This record gives sequence, C-alpha cells and structure tokens, in this order.
Amino acid sequence: MSESFSLAEQQARDEMVRLGASFFQRGYATGSAGNLSVRLDDGNLLATPTGSCLGELQGDRLAKVTPDGEWLSGDKPSKEIAFHRALYLNNPDCKAVVHLHSHYLTALSCLQGLDPENCIRPFTPYVVMRVGDVPVVPYYKPGDQRLAEDLAQLAPRYRAFLLANHGPVVVGKSLREAADNTEELEETARLIFTLGDRAIRYLNDAEVAELRSR
Repeated sequence: MSESFSLAEQQARDEMVRLGASFFQRGYATGSAGNLSVRLDDGNLLATPTGSCLGELQGDRLAKVTPDGEWLSGDKPSKEIAFHRALYLNNPDCKAVVHLHSHYLTALSCLQGLDPENCIRPFTPYVVMRVGDVPVVPYYKPGDQRLAEDLAQLAPRYRAFLLANHGPVVVGKSLREAADNTEELEETARLIFTLGDRAIRYLNDAEVAELRSR
C-alpha cells in the first residue's frame, strides 16, 4: 500500500517534481546533478534522492529526513543533504534549498580571483533585490562535512552561495522563490560571460544602498 500524505505535503511533493522537471527540460540540470529540498510543516525535510535525475522525479519516492538527518521514508537522500540541513538549522527563514550545476554559475565558480565575500559585483538591480551578496565557499569534495560547516556559518547572513568549482546554492521562503532566485543568478552569470572584457557600468554604492533599502 502506498503511503498517504497530508494535502500540504502532497503539494510540496508535486511542486518539487514539477520544478525539477522544468530545470531539467530547460538545461539548468543535466544527468543526475543537483538536488532540491523543502522544509515541511512538521519540521521534516523533503529532498531529492541520491543519484536522481531532476527531470524524472517521482513524488512518492522523494526522500524524507528529520532535521537531524534520520532517513524516514522514500528513496535514500543525496549525500549533500548534510549541507541542506545546515542551512535550515541556521536560518529559520529558510524553507527551501536549490542546488544546481547550472552552466554559467558553475563556470563562474571555476574562476580564480573571485571576491570571497561577494562574487557578483552588482551591475543590474535584480541580484541585489533578490539575493544580495553571494559569498564563495572554498572547494571541498562533494559530501565533505566541511561544506556543511562553512554554510552553517554563512547561513544567517546570506540567501545565496557559490561553491567553488561546484555550483550555486540558493535558499528561499518557498521552493518557488528559491528556484526563481537561482534562475536570476544564472542569468546574471550568463551576462558576465557575455560582456566578457568589455567595460561594465557597475552600480555605485548609493544605487546599491537604494535597492537594499527596499
């Protein structure tokens, strides 16, 4: 007999399947790369299973874990659930996490000389309004506990992060918000590579301050 879910949990499962498929179909995710999670009303986490393709998620097979990492049901969760948990535990506003290996943000994460406190110097208003500064987390192999430890330290102050040589992590008050903000970051990274060595008119401090005051 299949497990029954509350209406809210079923809606969360349906949305994760829908957004995962959207990411995959539009090229934001390839193969089995990337993972998504949502904090349910009971405090438990719903996450994409290990090795799963975001384009082929099945709602009743999504992994459910406790905030402490105990696997409750569904398929085995991704090994990267540890850093998802670190974000939830250290930011009470975090209700969803999106981690992708999207093309332009992953390319950006491989560059040397990025500002570790904010890797995207503002030149359009949208990243400032949606996520603010985007710190760079040093490179660790996928699943390394130090990744969770670093994100735990940054979680109270930021809503998006760039994992060096790896890709973006974005949190939100909903999965939809986290997904939208991830796409905004990816588009901004695409603009960075499109502009290349051309002289960029960056936003000045007053302009950034005005946007942040909103």
